[in-house]
Amino acid sequence: MSGIRRIGRGVALAAVVLAVAACSGQEGTAVSEPSTTTIATASDTAGAEATTPASLPYTETELRVGGSTGRVIYDVVIPQIEGGNSAVTAEFNESMRAALQDQIDGWGTDAFTLSSQEHRVVHIGEHVISGLLVTSWNADPPGAHPTPIVATVVVNADTAAPITLADLFPDLDAGLRRLSEHCATLLPATAAGPEFDRTGIEPVVRNFANWLATPAGMEIHFDDYQVGPHAVGLVTVTVPWDVLGDVVDPKLADVVSS
Repeated sequence: MSGIRRIGRGVALAAVVLAVAACSGQEGTAVSEPSTTTIATASDTAGAEATTPASLPYTETELRVGGSTGRVIYDVVIPQIEGGNSAVTAEFNESMRAALQDQIDGWGTDAFTLSSQEHRVVHIGEHVISGLLVTSWNADPPGAHPTPIVATVVVNADTAAPITLADLFPDLDAGLRRLSEHCATLLPATAAGPEFDRTGIEPVVRNFANWLATPAGMEIHFDDYQVGPHAVGLVTVTVPWDVLGDVVDPKLADVVSS
């Protein structure tokens, strides 16, 4: 998240839950309303990467969260799920709300607006659920151009717990080095090109904080300006699981690749 990193999860979650639950008549509080639920079925999404197998009870939906803090005006749709294990559903949904709250609370002391750019449940697997939220940050009054802000959530559907980089890689430094090395081979073929900014893939947690578990591999979402200028847009690469096989926790290998 080029500017936005997850603050203490408990604090963020408490803040967003209070905001969502607050009366809409109170100045500076959030007003949230559920939007029409989109149900992903096997027939509707056949062949799509974000397919929900018919045997799984989770379905994708979304939630509109809007309001003002006085400094920040926001109107954002976030991905959500329903059904299935209630603990897993709650963890994913609350983590997405907390990710949005991080973005509302961040970016210094200047006034800004936050709006939707992209939101989706990227993958619902047998053992893992991954979601992506991209918002559009704009100065208030507006500046030269909006800036996209990325957030990701990965939840272990067996334990109803988020999966962090430290969970995924028992030797975190070794895992980060492997990601850095392989991303260096993938980025020249992206919009960032051969002259991509190598500081954006140094083996540190902040450079790989936005990732998703998919059957194809570990999908890395780079922040605006992280590996190239704003003009190249947001860059994404997928590191195959077999490339990471000896650095991923064996207990999570089948989970994240499901």
